[in-house]
Amino acid sequence: MFAGEMDGKLWFCTNNTKDVDHCFQKAGFDKKRLFYTQGDYGLFQCSEPCCQETFDNEAVIREMLERKKKMKIPTELIPICPQCGKPMTMNLRCDDSFVEDEGWHRAAERYENFLRTRDGQKILFLELGVGYNTPVIIKYPFWRMTAKNPNAVYACVNLGQADCPQEIERQSICINSDIGSVIE
Repeated sequence: MFAGEMDGKLWFCTNNTKDVDHCFQKAGFDKKRLFYTQGDYGLFQCSEPCCQETFDNEAVIREMLERKKKMKIPTELIPICPQCGKPMTMNLRCDDSFVEDEGWHRAAERYENFLRTRDGQKILFLELGVGYNTPVIIKYPFWRMTAKNPNAVYACVNLGQADCPQEIERQSICINSDIGSVIE
């Protein structure tokens, strides 16, 4: 997670797999101040993918839950791509088929603008439970931005994977512990 202030409000960039389930939105954060770099459980995308488009899935997921019997859903509720007819899948970065739609690119632009306008300022790059599944998305950029900014602090809370490069040790707080325990 990236946290910073702009226009008197706190901004976040999230990528932890738990964040794709809208927990920040459910807690009251404005969606326009979040950047789901790793995807969004609330969106379907073509499994192919034949297009760079995502589709809201709340209504169909709710219907699946209502109509399931013996842990099965009716065949007609299996989502298919309206473009090509292939099965839909969750919009999650798990392989090279991840769809970065228009909304994703707008959020990326807001995030980049925020970083650009805060260059050299005091900033906290906070990782909560970010591991090495996709370190190029958040972990390595946070390390790089911390190294370039003497006013930055990199903080990591992660049981078993709380570390940082030697170059930023003086600017880092690495807590090798369970996030729940640390917050408590």
